[in-house]
Amino acid sequence: MLKIRGLRAGYGRFDVLHGVDLDVSKDKITAIIGANGAGKTTLLMTICGRPRANAGEILFNNQNITRLPTHEMIRRGIAHVPEGRRIFPRMSVRENLQMGAFATDDDNFDADLAFVLLLFPQLKGRLEQLGGTLSGGEQQMLALSRALMGRPRLLLLDEPSLGLAPILVRQVFQAIRSLNRERGMTVLLVEQNAFQALKLADTAYVLANGRIAQQGTGSELLADPHLQSAYFGGGVAEEDTAAP
Repeated sequence: MLKIRGLRAGYGRFDVLHGVDLDVSKDKITAIIGANGAGKTTLLMTICGRPRANAGEILFNNQNITRLPTHEMIRRGIAHVPEGRRIFPRMSVRENLQMGAFATDDDNFDADLAFVLLLFPQLKGRLEQLGGTLSGGEQQMLALSRALMGRPRLLLLDEPSLGLAPILVRQVFQAIRSLNRERGMTVLLVEQNAFQALKLADTAYVLANGRIAQQGTGSELLADPHLQSAYFGGGVAEEDTAAP
């Protein structure tokens, strides 16, 4: 569904990504893990057109989208849940969800609203509440729900578990699994919780210093002793409490 070849991108004169090659298969979960500053967020933002690629190409369903404006990518079915949630704090939960649905048919709104409230029932009693007054976990649920209201074909998730309590981390990862397994949604997941990301992923990449350092199935990378040492403190048993 998504093919990236030779991608270089950054800010000003400085490249953060240095020739990234990456594939996201339809109906699968692809994870990207890496240390802070590796370029993970820049990669997702470049897919969405900000910043623009300095070199290389991005293909979505075999069409080159490298130079398309961001709103056109949304219309084609790419939704991005950015790091830090970035909801509209002075809009109500309902209004945030309406913003997410701007590119879809109005006739679908009620059905899509019912779906996201089933996925995240905590939001059901918050529809008229201002987004900025929600808890951090509820804001993350709202950010994900807002993206889903656009009926995306490809969902880009940037650190969805960041700053959440373990019980909410579990719920967010369960929601991602459900979206993929039950609704066939294609997901590209950037996540510092490497254990959870690899456990969920069909395919995974390690990004280091703006380059792909390693790739394989989620289970292959999860079993790699070098990655265990780098990301799991030498083991994974202690991380299993939040498993979906």
